[in-house]
Amino acid sequence: MMNNEKEFSNCYVKVENHVAYLFVNNPPANVISSETVSGLSDCVDYVAEEPNIKAVVITGEGKFFIAGADIKEFVSAFDSEEKGKSLSVEAQSVLNKIEQLNKPVIAAINGACLGGGLELAMSCHIRIAADEAKLGQPELNLGLIPGFGGTQRLARLTNKSKALEMILTSKIIGGKEAESIGLVNKSVPLAELMDEAKQLAETIALKKSRSSIAATMEAVNKGLETTLEEGLAIEANLWAGLFTTEDMKEGVNAFIEKREAEFQDK
Repeated sequence: MMNNEKEFSNCYVKVENHVAYLFVNNPPANVISSETVSGLSDCVDYVAEEPNIKAVVITGEGKFFIAGADIKEFVSAFDSEEKGKSLSVEAQSVLNKIEQLNKPVIAAINGACLGGGLELAMSCHIRIAADEAKLGQPELNLGLIPGFGGTQRLARLTNKSKALEMILTSKIIGGKEAESIGLVNKSVPLAELMDEAKQLAETIALKKSRSSIAATMEAVNKGLETTLEEGLAIEANLWAGLFTTEDMKEGVNAFIEKREAEFQDK
């Protein structure tokens, strides 16, 4: 098992018990700047390539998850359609990498999760929010719209009407309401947030095999991009491929012998 820390631009990663804890660290409010986007991209590449990492938790350092994008940078550096589109496409690409990762990514939303912060959280596969967290897409207050995937993912995670209501009114909601509309999986008191995320991540990382985790991620991610018939074919192929693994044999034997499986990720 790994126990180390790696630093990137405006973020860092700690690894423990096969779980990578990715902290966005751009004080005071962890806003998403061009530098943060670059750092996140490097972080995602690192956790994707590191074989000992089986699950990921993303959270914000301090009291904020991510309070939004760096508005001052918009004003000073992004004064044209071309520059604006470049930032949008780059940020969308990084969030797509998170969504398409073959390792489950859990967002632990510890505070303000607004604009680009919510867009990042929505690219994660599972979201747990603190009851005290504030979530929203307030871009219309700036004469903009969400540009890092918010108009697309919010409607898919909740529904078209709720997404339009939140975006058009710039409504900010708490963790409990976010849970009630399906935006987050669960809302818990802030003091319990990281323990909840850790328990979930370690349940996956320590008790499931790497191959079945990866197959699950691939089946769900690819299946949602195609028809049901094609998705079922993807599932059947991945399911069949696991029959040759040592972990499958261990899992079956453990079930028959009424004991907990001890997977070796082989």
